[in-house]
Amino acid sequence: ARLRQRVRRFQRLGRALDKLSCPTLEKALTFLDDKLLPATSNAVERSNRRYRKAQRSIYSVRTAEHIRQRIALDMQRDQQAPDRGQTTKALHQARSRTEELQQ
Repeated sequence: ARLRQRVRRFQRLGRALDKLSCPTLEKALTFLDDKLLPATSNAVERSNRRYRKAQRSIYSVRTAEHIRQRIALDMQRDQQAPDRGQTTKALHQARSRTEELQQ
């Protein structure tokens, strides 16, 4: 119901979807309106795909010791990820302030 209200609010989108009006779209909207169904995990799957690809190239011809070291490095990198995000955010904020002062 909420999705339909949003579509009605944006008239251009509504007109575009009118062209696609069919039973399949109706079923999809009904499916998306259902609160009991979980959201899709496309973003998670995408990031996992990148991780698995990296694993294939990293772990292909390695000794057990190298694999242990690589896993330790990956775990350390995952542990530091929140701090890296804060640093990136601070750098972006500083850059935007500098650009504002230059204008």
